[in-house]
Amino acid sequence: MGKKGGDTRVKRQLAPTFWDIKRKESQFVLRVKPGPHPKDKAYPLGMVLRDVLKVTSTMHESERVLNEGKIKVDGVVRRDPNLAVGLMDVVELATGQAHRMVPKGSLLLSSIAINDSEKSTKLVKVTSKTTIAGKKIQYGFHDGKTLISDQKLKVGDSCIIELPEVKIKDHIAFEKGSTALIITGENAGGIGKIEDIRDGVFSLPKRALVSFGDRSVELPVEMVIVVGSDKPVIKVS
Repeated sequence: MGKKGGDTRVKRQLAPTFWDIKRKESQFVLRVKPGPHPKDKAYPLGMVLRDVLKVTSTMHESERVLNEGKIKVDGVVRRDPNLAVGLMDVVELATGQAHRMVPKGSLLLSSIAINDSEKSTKLVKVTSKTTIAGKKIQYGFHDGKTLISDQKLKVGDSCIIELPEVKIKDHIAFEKGSTALIITGENAGGIGKIEDIRDGVFSLPKRALVSFGDRSVELPVEMVIVVGSDKPVIKVS
């Protein structure tokens, strides 16, 4: 009988460049399982424990901790070491300590420790808006979550949601003057003000002019996420 299912490993040399791993230590590492985040913008959960948070020293230890149900992602116990962990996901350890995955220092993903008051809160970007049966509106977020809501949101806005129920606590409009976090590219991790929003044309996508420090950069709106009005509403750096 032939093998069913995809490979659970990938060669280290072919792994995403932002993965904090030793490229020549061995031949294979875990592969990100298709799920809430694109495979080139996420870590497998087992590697988050071993290589990012460094709470385990081997993958066998990571798998044992996961099997014992000691790890939560966005408030839900997860046991799959190949689970995709990406932007803004909250990883909570058995000790109660929690970490948020954010861009940092031009890296696509890094971890920051957060306090107890924030581990049940997550910032998500609205990426889709669909009318479903009953003329209700279903919103899709960057992490694969969806929600049917009567709130008037636009694609590009951000929502503060309560975990694990996925309940909207507040929303931040994508508009001039908002505070934005750059999530990809050489400026990943930078926080600045949106000075202008420029509509897309045939040859160019919709762009945002973001100023931070002593300079401004013009970026496609897919490369930024609004995190507050005057300042970030949660810890993102």
